[in-house]
Amino acid sequence: MVFFGAGILPGGQAAQAADKPSAVQGKTFTIGTDTTFAPFEFRDSSGNLVGIDMDLIRAIAKDQGFNVEIKSLGFSAALQALSSNQVDGVIAGMSITDKRKQVYDFSEPYFDSGVQMAVAKNDNTTKGYDDLRGKTVAAKTGSEGETYAKSIADKYGFTVKSLDQSATMYELVKSGNAVAVFDDYPVLAYGIAQNNGLKTVTDKVPGASYGFAVNKGQNPDLLAAFNDGLAKLKANGGYQKILDTYLKAPQNTAPSSFWDLLAQSMPALLSGLGNTLLVTAISFLFAMLLGLLFGFLKVSQNIVLRGVATTFVNVFRGTPLLVQAFFFYFGIPQLTGQPINIWVAGVLTLSLNSGAYVTEIVRGGIQSVDPGQLEASRSLGLSYLTSMRRVVIPQAFKIMTPSLINQLVILLKDSSLLLAIGFAELLYQGQQIYAGNFRVAETLLIVGVMYFVVIMLLTKLANIVDKRFNK
Repeated sequence: MVFFGAGILPGGQAAQAADKPSAVQGKTFTIGTDTTFAPFEFRDSSGNLVGIDMDLIRAIAKDQGFNVEIKSLGFSAALQALSSNQVDGVIAGMSITDKRKQVYDFSEPYFDSGVQMAVAKNDNTTKGYDDLRGKTVAAKTGSEGETYAKSIADKYGFTVKSLDQSATMYELVKSGNAVAVFDDYPVLAYGIAQNNGLKTVTDKVPGASYGFAVNKGQNPDLLAAFNDGLAKLKANGGYQKILDTYLKAPQNTAPSSFWDLLAQSMPALLSGLGNTLLVTAISFLFAMLLGLLFGFLKVSQNIVLRGVATTFVNVFRGTPLLVQAFFFYFGIPQLTGQPINIWVAGVLTLSLNSGAYVTEIVRGGIQSVDPGQLEASRSLGLSYLTSMRRVVIPQAFKIMTPSLINQLVILLKDSSLLLAIGFAELLYQGQQIYAGNFRVAETLLIVGVMYFVVIMLLTKLANIVDKRFNK
């Protein structure tokens, strides 16, 4: 007998159904997922995205004959990507709730969750919910842990602080800024096995089930294929094998020392650093072109041109860069119906935002040149454009150079905000690493040192160029 989502088909019908080509066979689907939800999705020491969700979707894809492209975005960003059709489906330990059913279509449940409370390993006073009165607890945004914690918060008199990452929540507890954390029990069990510094103090409370989600009314063939593949995996033992890999006595695979962590992390961090430098270089080039264009418009004698430049500056300097990143990557596809490449979204965000600041640098540099310089050159018979190009601009560029170097450094650091849309820059790679091994402080120290070294080298190089060309 072969299992098909809704039930069991008789032998003859099952054979015919098994021989019938799948409607998704040969197709490629983009699947969004979280970045920090071990053991459901995380990166191993080699940088590969693994976990229950990842093994499950890949096994189902193989069985059903379709291909998957995984986008590790973060839970909230993955849902936004789904809503904007940047991805075809989401698998991220996502609880099936009545509210979400209004927006998404869910597969059959593939995991029955539950919630536990954990405290710092050295905390011997917090032993249950009664000890939480007047204190703060942490929970992950959109999770069953958050839902359950809020449901009992008034009864036990505690405050819930919601965060986006499990690893960050655990650090909050260990640092004493929260007394406990509410999280899904398999996530806690895996983290404790990796020495995340916590211990559970309550029994598991039954929670909602996890499901694979697609937009409501869309991709029914993909949803049907997931259900079919899931049923087959459960029937042949493959499903249980995947669960046992991560949940049955999980082994501590975290690096044993700082140097082991450094060695294991460096390939992924260098890859992220390369992306950071590349997106910074491309964005700064476009920012300079935009800044020069709108900078000249701002000192134009034409009121319309000045108004266009002023509007550009006000819009992109007056809104947060993170909002711009979300708009370009998630908003534009919803407005146009066309997905946008994450590199394009990243470069657009950084270029336009930085271009607004470069515009003001250019305007300030030009206006800092003594007006008498322009008047003198015009009196000698030079045209306005020639006077600007040969007399004003060279002097203005010397004035602008320190500010442009500073803007380049700011742009490089601002690129870290692109992790919110899943861009694989340096800090994003750091998050991927500590999501699996829970070595948050040490990983961030390595990332910080790498940023510091690169920025110092970049600043020195820029200063050398400045001295050479602005003697």
